[in-house]
Amino acid sequence: MNITIYDVAREANVSMATVSRVVNGNPNVKPATRKKVMEVIDRLGYRPNAVARGLASKKTTTVGVIIPDISSPFFAELARGIEDIATMYKYNIILSNSDQNIEKELHLLNTMLGKQVDGIVFMGGNIKAEHVEEFKKSPVPIVLAGSIEESGEIPSVNIDYEQASFDAVSAFIEKGHKEIAFVIGPHHEPINKDKKLEGYKNALSNAGIEYKEELVVEGDYTYDSGLEAIERILELDTKPTAILVGSDEMALGVVHGAFDRGYSVPDDFEVISSDNTRLTLMVRPQLTTIVQPLYDIGAVAMRLLTKYMNKEKVDENIVVLPHRVENRKSTK
Repeated sequence: MNITIYDVAREANVSMATVSRVVNGNPNVKPATRKKVMEVIDRLGYRPNAVARGLASKKTTTVGVIIPDISSPFFAELARGIEDIATMYKYNIILSNSDQNIEKELHLLNTMLGKQVDGIVFMGGNIKAEHVEEFKKSPVPIVLAGSIEESGEIPSVNIDYEQASFDAVSAFIEKGHKEIAFVIGPHHEPINKDKKLEGYKNALSNAGIEYKEELVVEGDYTYDSGLEAIERILELDTKPTAILVGSDEMALGVVHGAFDRGYSVPDDFEVISSDNTRLTLMVRPQLTTIVQPLYDIGAVAMRLLTKYMNKEKVDENIVVLPHRVENRKSTK
């Protein structure tokens, strides 16, 4: 039998309003009454109906999280930061995979809103005008995590991806490298085309090194695309001596592909990766990498969302967290 708040009130000989105050932690209940109500709740096995409470309060204490791929170490670390802060602020999470498919992303967005979530954290590599239009129409706040939206109208948390690429390429240049390849993520994503690639170009230009289009190889963040990228690089007449890679999984493909062809990292190629997920420590040599504070990006995005949901003061809606280059064994 489904136990209701009415059953608890009747058994405890109190009003339903008193039971509601006990369940919601309202301090305006006598300790003896609270104890009596809690004993009845435990004995009957009463579980408050979150949907009904949400309809009454217009809050469900539920947050939607739309993520491209939870199996990716990159997004998993972001999601962990989101979940920990959500738990701290007593929010539940509804997590959905979008597969970076715009139709699925927009469908999930509307599904989340249909579930009466109080807010949404959104992650996606290619945020288009259709996304922004839907974000603006949303009746609840939306915050982007690890995702670029060019207008700056949607709150977001990221690092400075352009500066991060600039710093990594500059580190190569300081060691005397002039032929520097870049295995980059999909060009149609602004984070790659407008940020990371620009940082790469600017570092070369700053050092008076010519930009060569053939040294930029596009991948799709996967291990296999890293293997394919190193094959293309090894076919070049003038082979690079250093390679910046746009994701850790692709970097593993680059390193393994080079070894399979008889090359050594870092002796023949120095390699810098981009995310600092656990993969960078699980390969040999361990990867030098741009350190993105992935957990913090997720955590700060969730905290920013709580501010909007609770109508707290927000000083900055675009948050840029610090990054650094961590030297390990894939560079000399």
